[in-house]
Amino acid sequence: MIVTLTTNPCVDRTLEVSVLKRGQVNRAVHSTLEAGGKGVNVSRALLAHGAETAAVLPTGGPSGRLLTLLLADAEVFFTPVPIRGVLRVNTTVVESDGTTTKLNETGPTLSGEEAFGLLAATDDLMGNARWLAVCGSLAPGLPPDFYAVAVRRAHTYGVHVALDVSGTALERALPAGPDLIAPNRVELAEIVGTNLETLGQVRSAAEDLVRSGIPTVIVSLGRDGALLVTDGVALHARANRVRTVSTVSAGDSLLAGVLHAADQGLEPSEILSTGVQWGTAAVRLSGSRVPSPTDIADLSVTVTDCSNGDLALTD
Repeated sequence: MIVTLTTNPCVDRTLEVSVLKRGQVNRAVHSTLEAGGKGVNVSRALLAHGAETAAVLPTGGPSGRLLTLLLADAEVFFTPVPIRGVLRVNTTVVESDGTTTKLNETGPTLSGEEAFGLLAATDDLMGNARWLAVCGSLAPGLPPDFYAVAVRRAHTYGVHVALDVSGTALERALPAGPDLIAPNRVELAEIVGTNLETLGQVRSAAEDLVRSGIPTVIVSLGRDGALLVTDGVALHARANRVRTVSTVSAGDSLLAGVLHAADQGLEPSEILSTGVQWGTAAVRLSGSRVPSPTDIADLSVTVTDCSNGDLALTD
């Protein structure tokens, strides 16, 4: 089983417009309302492909009750941790050319007791888990080392840990030794403290992290695909070009594909290819929908050995 931990989930509302006009009345041509948060999206994507998954998340207020209804409707198994605050509602505006504008609320402040509740609920699922995916922004009120604590606790159960977080929370969690991290190019640049403009620069930065003790680094590159680096292996994968409808769940779907393939014991090239296939399929879908097996069926992915280090990255 793959367990996800999301400390700052949300209800995702997506509005589709022809062109967003600031300061004017904009009328949506389509709208969706879905359970959101990075870890929640990972669980939804895994479930769509028949994988066993469980989501741990806080719930509170009217939006929290709505989130639980949306998860139940999607048949996602989840463990809710009650909190006194009100969960956030995030709004995404998607234009017809694929331009995406996100309006994200900060989220509720969690108490020390509520933080412990999240860790305890995660512990309760570790006996049947092979992977824990810790995803998304750190909820207000949680200590900066919260994710590091989650990593260490999961390791005591022999569970592998994937991190898809950023900023100070990621920096504090790296010494805890996650088994896999999944930054995008901008987040990786923040970790290493330098701009990364080419495939070779991204590869070098990822290899530095592997040498520091992170077994696997997956870097999402948007339209340029993704990079996988482990000890002695560096691979780049890119899918055939598709029309972008929404990028909201693309990174989460990529991570879900990676974990699904890794959980099956596949080779690095197949792990990366699966992730890129799922992530690419997601951008063709509206709102924060996640891809099903039907959505990925027509997508081909090319995996290379990163020999084209001078390739300028465009996304």
